[in-house]
Amino acid sequence: MTWWHAVIVVVAGIWAGTINAVVGSGTLVTFPVLVALGYSPLTATTSNAIGLAPGTLSGAWGYRHELTGYWRQVAKFAVASFLGAIGGTILLLSLPKDAFEAVVPVLVGLAVILVIVQPRVSKWVAKRREENGETEHKAGPLLMFFIFLIGVYGGYFTAAQGVMLMAVMGMLLSEPLQKLNGVKNVLAAVVNVVAGVIYAFVAPISWPVVLWLAVGSTAGGFLGAKIGRKLPPAVLRGVIVVIGLAAVVQLVVKQFSD
Repeated sequence: MTWWHAVIVVVAGIWAGTINAVVGSGTLVTFPVLVALGYSPLTATTSNAIGLAPGTLSGAWGYRHELTGYWRQVAKFAVASFLGAIGGTILLLSLPKDAFEAVVPVLVGLAVILVIVQPRVSKWVAKRREENGETEHKAGPLLMFFIFLIGVYGGYFTAAQGVMLMAVMGMLLSEPLQKLNGVKNVLAAVVNVVAGVIYAFVAPISWPVVLWLAVGSTAGGFLGAKIGRKLPPAVLRGVIVVIGLAAVVQLVVKQFSD
């Protein structure tokens, strides 16, 4: 790896780590950069999973205060993400990459729609709780199932899993958006770490890429946590929608260019 390739990878890692901490889909920055630098799609995907893992961990640490008193529930969600990530890595290593990438734009597009309609749905849910005398919306099997599926997707390609998590949790939980963003960072970290560990042993990896991505994404994770925690819910939701739409456009363009 040349020095200027390293600089590009570090900058991409910083930007990806920042985006991941705020909303997710940082892979949509680093994946195209690595492919443009000459790495195969498989190597770019696996190296991304390992290199961005420290950034998701630093982003999760930055949101630790929002999760005070909620860690037991986060641990339950993490089990679903853990199992899903294992399934996703198996898919990546055993199935043709195009088979899953073909549906990625649809999945991300649906996630963006869920984020857009989430406030209306939350109001409807809150009204029903008041009518039924309920004060809290607890996580149920449906949410755990969706978190598992997103973990499968995250273990396979990782891009925009944060957008999907925020959409699903926003629809099915009554917690504040900032707390959900903290949960999202923890779950994304679980998926990236699990996938990264598996890839490190059985998949093609570029370790220089991993090193420089880790440096950049760690810094970006701390930066993104500071930015994201100061954003009001409406602004944060707007960021999620914009990045989600950008993810759809980039994935569609990539499919047509292949």
